[in-house]
Amino acid sequence: MATRTITGLFDDYDAAARAVDNIEAAGVPHSDISIVANNADDRHAARTGPSGYANERKDDESDSADGAGTGATLGTVLGGGAGLLAGLGLMAIPGVGPVVAAGWLVATLTGAGVGAATGGLLGALTGAGLSESEAEHYAEGVRRGGTLVTVRADESRAERVTSLLSQHGSIDLDHRAQNWRAEGWTGGTIGDAPRP
Repeated sequence: MATRTITGLFDDYDAAARAVDNIEAAGVPHSDISIVANNADDRHAARTGPSGYANERKDDESDSADGAGTGATLGTVLGGGAGLLAGLGLMAIPGVGPVVAAGWLVATLTGAGVGAATGGLLGALTGAGLSESEAEHYAEGVRRGGTLVTVRADESRAERVTSLLSQHGSIDLDHRAQNWRAEGWTGGTIGDAPRP
């Protein structure tokens, strides 16, 4: 069965977290869900433990993610057991800044220097199947303080996932990008030049 990448951007982290919980409850494994939230000013520090992880595991079930090429400080993406949000870790994404993140997209960001080679979040999103324009808009949304939820779903779950993202307040990205352009944002590749 074909798999789709479904993405939603949220202004409110807690709404995004509720969407993630409900998507997991609908039967999508947390290994197919990712969350990336801007962590400027350490606003999500209370969600993570002293080493930067919401729920540390010391067993062999955790998946290591080497972020040498991306400037990442994330050492482990947690798997199994407590759900996706228990695995939040801290990292830095070039052109976006500090984020808390968990899930399969994080492994894409931190694996094999992909972030440095193709523009961090922009490269990970285009690699996941989004158009460059869509990826650019989502990455800009995270840079501006948003929370991104990205789900790999088979056709049988895609409509339900889309509905859950909408029910929990995902924004209309086209409308938001129009507003950014009206404010002077010119687009371009994330990290090319500072934008308002």
